[in-house]
Amino acid sequence: MMTNLKPGKLLAIAIATLALLALPILLQATGSNSWARIVDIALLYVLLSLGLNIVVGYAGLLDLGYIAFFAVGAYLYGLLASPHLSETFPAIQAMFPNGVHINIWVVMIVAAVVAGVVGMILGAPTLKLRGDYLAIITLGFGEIIRIFMLNLDRPVNITNGPKGLSQIDALTVFGINMGQRQTIAIGDWSYTFQPVTMYYYLFLFFVVLSVILSYRLQDSRIGRAWMAVREDEIAAKAMGLNTRNLKLLAFGMGATFGGMSGVLFASFQRFVSPESFSLMESVMVVAMVVLGGLGHIPGVILGALVLAGLPEVLRHVAGPLTEATGGRLGPEILRQLLIALAMVVVMLLRPKGLWPAPEHGKSLAK
Repeated sequence: MMTNLKPGKLLAIAIATLALLALPILLQATGSNSWARIVDIALLYVLLSLGLNIVVGYAGLLDLGYIAFFAVGAYLYGLLASPHLSETFPAIQAMFPNGVHINIWVVMIVAAVVAGVVGMILGAPTLKLRGDYLAIITLGFGEIIRIFMLNLDRPVNITNGPKGLSQIDALTVFGINMGQRQTIAIGDWSYTFQPVTMYYYLFLFFVVLSVILSYRLQDSRIGRAWMAVREDEIAAKAMGLNTRNLKLLAFGMGATFGGMSGVLFASFQRFVSPESFSLMESVMVVAMVVLGGLGHIPGVILGALVLAGLPEVLRHVAGPLTEATGGRLGPEILRQLLIALAMVVVMLLRPKGLWPAPEHGKSLAK
């Protein structure tokens, strides 16, 4: 596949690869881990956006409760990789005296399967709904999951309620603990990788894997069937497509991405609570997909990076504006106002997104 690429594209791919590999090292050289952490969170949002793009961009199903699958993956890893269950249930304490610490790759597979099943359960009662009605149902589902996690601390304490789950294990990949500093020494030279840098490379690996999978899905028979349902469901059904199964598959596949992202999030934060999975988070992920360009993978990635990084960049702008207004508007309010204004301007100037998918006729002409 690489041999069919032009030399110019190969050079661009090589430069982009080197830049991505060097980025966390350059950020770490600033002496602060804050920017590297922002990039890590942005990559997590990219994973979420790629998963939601399957549901919204490919199949045309507006899902405002997508963050629920993120919560399912995060809490599943939190329960299977922390001392909470052992401290709460004597029977589990007897089996796991040092706490439950299931292998990350086992949890990743379980989270993907559980989130996928939950996604199909959500999709089953919404098969005949479209547009606003579908959005309201999925919004309600997302809130139900959050409230469920919030109140499932009595009569049996499973999720620890509003206190959340803490002391969650960091990821261990090939014997390397991602939550600890790792030092490489060659002769007299040595370099120490911070945990945020280690997680960056792990998240980047999953992003690349998700991009490849998304492209494969897009070009497959299932992907084309999803797009047929998105453009005209009645015509797709008339052509013999099983729209019911296609919708369920879209919900399940998108939820799988969300569940795996939740596992990575829980291991990175080492703590999860219901506040991390609010309605605003779902709205932000939907905004990333729409702002970047529905159904276009590069556009979705760009939208996720912009909306994940923009709030942090605007922190530096909100401070001087607060001083200019005599402190009447707080920095947080101004920051949210600037984000909203930026989104309005972008959607007015680029209604199809920052990087929309090429039109079908133009792509055929090329």
